[in-house]
Amino acid sequence: MSENCIFCELGNERIIGQCDMTTTFLDTYPASPGHTLIVPKRHIATYFEVTTAEQNAIAKAIQKAKLLLDNEFSPDGYNIGVNNGEAAGQSVKHLHVHLIPRYLGDVKNPKGGVRWVIANKANYDIKG
Repeated sequence: MSENCIFCELGNERIIGQCDMTTTFLDTYPASPGHTLIVPKRHIATYFEVTTAEQNAIAKAIQKAKLLLDNEFSPDGYNIGVNNGEAAGQSVKHLHVHLIPRYLGDVKNPKGGVRWVIANKANYDIKG
């Protein structure tokens, strides 16, 4: 736990899942209905600091959250993402994994998915 960290001081009203190592909750500023965050309970900044046990707990939490979101929101797909460091857009210095439900038609052309973080690299043609 760290003082002044919004994820370390999270209120129970948004929590949708927990284990000994992780907390899962709905994002305050959702990119789509059901946008969820998974955070380790240990205060660390990036994914590169997790232990193997934390990696496993995060993976299990993602799967559990997906089942909950499937039942409540019935999305057509998901993006899973982590921002590591300021240059990657990380705004809260506590590791958080985004599980973002996606819906057919939520954007005009979803091709490229997470590649849109660098917009001029998102649109590409696969030849083959």
